[in-house]
Amino acid sequence: MTRFALIGVAGFVAPRHLEAIHRVGGELVAATDPSDSVGVLDRHFPEARFFREIERFDRFLEKLRRGGEGSKIDWISICSPNYLHDAHIRLALRVRANALSEKPLVLSPWNLDALALLEEEYERRVFTVLQLRLHPAVLALKERLEQSDAVHEVDLTYITRRGPWYDVSWKGDEARSGGILMNIGVHFFDLLIHLFGAERSAVIHHREPRRVGGALELERARVRFFLSIDASDLSPAVREAGGFAERRLLIDGDDLDLSAGFTDLHTRVYEESLAGRGFGIEEARPAIELVHRLRSAPIDVAADGRHPKLG
Repeated sequence: MTRFALIGVAGFVAPRHLEAIHRVGGELVAATDPSDSVGVLDRHFPEARFFREIERFDRFLEKLRRGGEGSKIDWISICSPNYLHDAHIRLALRVRANALSEKPLVLSPWNLDALALLEEEYERRVFTVLQLRLHPAVLALKERLEQSDAVHEVDLTYITRRGPWYDVSWKGDEARSGGILMNIGVHFFDLLIHLFGAERSAVIHHREPRRVGGALELERARVRFFLSIDASDLSPAVREAGGFAERRLLIDGDDLDLSAGFTDLHTRVYEESLAGRGFGIEEARPAIELVHRLRSAPIDVAADGRHPKLG
């Protein structure tokens, strides 16, 4: 049985990882989080050891490593805040475990190079969760797109309501989260690059702490994007229906529906990673480099290519 440990078990996304570990037949041996609101462990892994201090967790894993192949941890799942992913991946490699980290792998592209060297040094792998690539609608669309060299017109809108708590948490601190471009945008940018090829140019038309918009030119697409965590940006229809999120990806005017089919995507990521086919450092690199450039790009006030939300 594959033995797992998990960092950030009290976090929002951790239950998806716990469910995926259970579904692939894994055993969760240990978990850590500064918060002790971790009753979620009782659902599948009531015997897992829990540590509030990462240092004690690290010491426990090192003890298991020295116990030999039957004792050591095989994989560490990482659900901690974005700015800690790099350090926690290093911890995983140091105790001779493969790492499976939530997005983004790192906030700064140059840290990818250091992780690649550590992969070689410790002879272990680093994977990340780019689950949208495995969405059934995306798989079908990619197959169709690969049969043509046409350049497509794409509009990406992602609005998800976040209250004042967001601004005072680590997510609202750009130094720790990468801002909304990284925190809620990186997996969409990865999806666009995955579907339409490498970035050729990128501009920002509007940037605030709670919303950002701009345009990309990819090998086979011209993209306008708008990301927001402000409820006032939701369409009247969504607000009247009591909704709190709006996700639209229009390709040549046709809506790519990503609203369904999410149930098993983390499990699929685990299955692919355990089989050695997961999304590694080089797969993650293009979107991380793109977001890094966008975060520091000057605002281009030209109206050309501006998203309708920013008109």
